[in-house]
Amino acid sequence: MTQNYDAIIIGAGHNGLTCAAYLAKAGRKVLVLERRYLIGGATVTEEIYPGFKYTVCSYVVSLLRPEVTRELELAKHGLQIHPISSIFMANNDGPPLITWPDEKKTREGLKKLSPRDADMAPIFHDVMYRMAFAVKPILGFTPPDFASPNLRDLNTLKEFGKHMKGLGKETFHTLSKVMTMSADDFLAEYFETDIIRANHSLSSVIGTFLGPKSPGTAYVLLHHYMGDLDGAFSAWGSQLGGTGAVAEAIASSARSHGAEIRVDAPVAQVIVKNGTAVGVALENGDEIYANTVVSGCDPKVTFRKLVEEKELPSELVERIDKFKYRGSSGKLNLSLDGLPKFNGMPDPSLLKGSMPIAPSMDFLERAYDDAKYGAFSKRPVMEIEMPSMIDPTMAPPGKHVMSIFVQYCSYDMPQYGNRDQQREAFGEAVLDTLEEHCPNIRDILLHKQVLTPWDLEDQIGLTEGNIFHGELTLDQLFFLRPAAGYADYRTPIRNYWQCGSGTHPGGGIMAMPGRLAAKEILGGKLRDITRPGRS
Repeated sequence: MTQNYDAIIIGAGHNGLTCAAYLAKAGRKVLVLERRYLIGGATVTEEIYPGFKYTVCSYVVSLLRPEVTRELELAKHGLQIHPISSIFMANNDGPPLITWPDEKKTREGLKKLSPRDADMAPIFHDVMYRMAFAVKPILGFTPPDFASPNLRDLNTLKEFGKHMKGLGKETFHTLSKVMTMSADDFLAEYFETDIIRANHSLSSVIGTFLGPKSPGTAYVLLHHYMGDLDGAFSAWGSQLGGTGAVAEAIASSARSHGAEIRVDAPVAQVIVKNGTAVGVALENGDEIYANTVVSGCDPKVTFRKLVEEKELPSELVERIDKFKYRGSSGKLNLSLDGLPKFNGMPDPSLLKGSMPIAPSMDFLERAYDDAKYGAFSKRPVMEIEMPSMIDPTMAPPGKHVMSIFVQYCSYDMPQYGNRDQQREAFGEAVLDTLEEHCPNIRDILLHKQVLTPWDLEDQIGLTEGNIFHGELTLDQLFFLRPAAGYADYRTPIRNYWQCGSGTHPGGGIMAMPGRLAAKEILGGKLRDITRPGRS
């Protein structure tokens, strides 16, 4: 059988594109197939209404690994991330929480909320830095198989053991807390002010159907602390052109090394012959052959839709069927006729930063309570950015776009009617809550795009709308992601691999699953292709 390509990548999400770029840089003939009309997956920018460009799903860049940026020379290919250096958390029941680019100004503001917490803030930051340093090596290696470790696994465990031993008892004990505690309990050990704890807790529930009082959410907080933006630890940023421009930069790097990317090319099935993947069949009936097939899709699509059950061990089928998605996040993208006016905002320059709405821990937990029985939050938690304040090309002159990431919203909510009615009811709940803190929002509203978890599945292909390809709970991390024995990016089918966010180290615009999968496909080493400028 003639092989037309060395590798076919299914899905042009940022991890699929990353894997393609590394393989192409290593000299492989690579084809990326994307079902939609544009690349990016959930890392996408779309002009939904004329002149208004939305960061449709993902909304900030915080976890993109610096080694990927460096090795794929993404700056040369258009990566331009502007730091988000301020926070304004509205609070109608008291003073707002504000952080500024000026650390001294931020400290003075925190003192007005709590002198103790102002002193504690740099201590907490140092603790989280040490926790991230403790965990960071895990992000860079393939999880070992503890049940039947090979020599490489044993060496990995030995090196990691030496790393952990060198951390010291205090760091190890604190890390044990982070991995098991709720965000609420963990943060209470450092901060006394409710709104400060709530601000930190926002990162502990993103993409996870848990509340801040649920055990394990402290790790989700740490996961989002492991960002490294241009050398700044835990920094978040806004990509010029929206997050879709991140995917475009990675795609440009891949193309520069010869990778081919096709859109409007949905894959129906992986072709398997005698237990070996030999290519793919497209929905239009075309068949394309390759030595290697890599899925950038989530585990359900990778194992339960693209291949037949008979090709998989029964225990793996059972584990994949039990893998938790439980999408809990929705998204509103708004076109605005002017600038929003938030209650208590002292300076409009704060519109360039992040504007979360979650003024208390009880606000967060009650939002979760509403949703956990199959509904949406009556007063949702929001993470708000104004991309057009950073990049004016995102909207027509004098107009703006607002990106609202929302917790919580269930996948199916039949009590609100059909899917259209569910979407409308959810969108109105978000706008009602936003209006409490931003009274002019409906006056300046031109257009809105509302996405529930069902819409994220239907339009983007995310099972149950989970933005991380599966929850980041302790039972779905490291060597258990997506299933024990299959966390090394391989599958039971020879030459069929996985590289999506449902693999280690998980979700966010990180690109490490794509990088590590490429490393394994290339024999366990990236060799000299990691050097900038090589092809």
